Amino acid sequence: MIVRRARGLASAAPTVRVCFAVAALLMAGCAVGPDFKKPAAPAVSGYTRTPVSTTQATPGVAGGEAQRFVTAGDVSRDWWTLFHSPALNALIDESLKNNPGLKAAQAALAVAHENTLAQRGAYYPNLSADFSATRQSQSGTLSPTPNNNAFLYNLFTPQLSVSYVPDVFGLNRRTTESLKAQEASVRFQMIATHITLSTNVVVAAVQEGSLQAQVDATRELIDINTNMVKILQRQADKGYASGLDLAAQKSQLAQTVATLPPLLKQLAQQRDALAVLVGRFPSDAPTENFDLAKLQLPQDLPVSLPSALVEQRPDVLQAQANMHAASAQIGVATANRLPNITLSANAGSTALAMDQVFHSGTGFWGIGADIAAPIFQGGTLLHQERAAKAAYVEAAQQYRSTVLTAFQSVADTLTALDQDAAALKAAAAANDAAKVTLDLSERQWKDGYAGYLSLLSAQQAYQQARINLIVAQANRFADTAALFQALGGGWWHRSDLNRDTDEH
Repeated sequence: MIVRRARGLASAAPTVRVCFAVAALLMAGCAVGPDFKKPAAPAVSGYTRTPVSTTQATPGVAGGEAQRFVTAGDVSRDWWTLFHSPALNALIDESLKNNPGLKAAQAALAVAHENTLAQRGAYYPNLSADFSATRQSQSGTLSPTPNNNAFLYNLFTPQLSVSYVPDVFGLNRRTTESLKAQEASVRFQMIATHITLSTNVVVAAVQEGSLQAQVDATRELIDINTNMVKILQRQADKGYASGLDLAAQKSQLAQTVATLPPLLKQLAQQRDALAVLVGRFPSDAPTENFDLAKLQLPQDLPVSLPSALVEQRPDVLQAQANMHAASAQIGVATANRLPNITLSANAGSTALAMDQVFHSGTGFWGIGADIAAPIFQGGTLLHQERAAKAAYVEAAQQYRSTVLTAFQSVADTLTALDQDAAALKAAAAANDAAKVTLDLSERQWKDGYAGYLSLLSAQQAYQQARINLIVAQANRFADTAALFQALGGGWWHRSDLNRDTDEH
């Protein structure tokens, strides 16, 4: 409304339109610097030297099922549900809602997104309005006066100013491109935090179940050894057993009891860690007790193709985004060495009274263009460009290192799962054999056919065999979770993670 009433502003409009039409043509200029090209997928067909298709099975043991590796299989979005534990599912859901580390990563993404949007504002003209009102007195001998020759007067000046920096060499475009890539890097970091958190909750629950089983086994062995001490004590009192046998059994009992406090400490610390993962204080730790026997081992495990892995792993995608940002920074450094153009225009009205503002004769306007080019900067801009190119080489090598580490992670996990199955089979066989040996030793000792030292040796072997079996069971569950993490965690199936921030 103000502009339509001012003749000065109206007369300036055609010139302003011409000015910004020229700016639009300048915008068609190319952006200096390299255009980023996504690295090609590694030319490999597998992860391990010898492919593994199916692991060994150990019937009758929790976690003893055979696992089949499905080539080119897809990772489900909620892969932890394959363990069929409602308590575990509830803890992971709680952790994804309340974990402060994940919330911080989400906030960091919001920061990066807003910084990208802020930079996009450089594509548009800057428009500002100003209104000033002054009362001033002029010197009659030194200063000019208004046309009415008044030395004391009021001055009212509304003004509209426009400035625009056309992106001739792509400085704004490359800067925005770099910030967008940095935003993508933060996004993939947040996704990695999400996957790591869910994996850590699974592993913590498995470790808690393992430690609880070890505590239970140790307490059972303490009861057995305590009972043996009582028997030997009665026999020693009657002269049927030697003091050496009694002392040896007491020593065995003491050694078994000594293993319990460290296990209880680890169990308490594991529960505290699990509480923190789900966003609780240790004093408010979850009350769920996990039993390895109640967890179901996933039997069909997906193994993504190598070409798909680099598109799934968030750490690889983050390294790729960092590489993209470094590429765009080369363009920024190059554009800073080239001329910079600024277009400006202003229009307004100046009057001695408010009711005279925008009357005929009070309007003013002006347009201008400025071009500035660096001539000598002491080599600063040149070396900044060289530094940007070196930073791109650094980012490219970091990307390659991340890809190699990702393939190593998958290969290590596949090997671990294969060997875990073999270890469980061996541990189960050793546990069964140790139990048979212990039962026979007890029977022979009671019947007087064997010495007490053989019974003591059988007790020690059985204790170690039970602990080894529990650890082997836990390893299968934990390494299965590690495989899902190594393959990317299925985040691309989650709408809350797969949605680009531009859609928000």
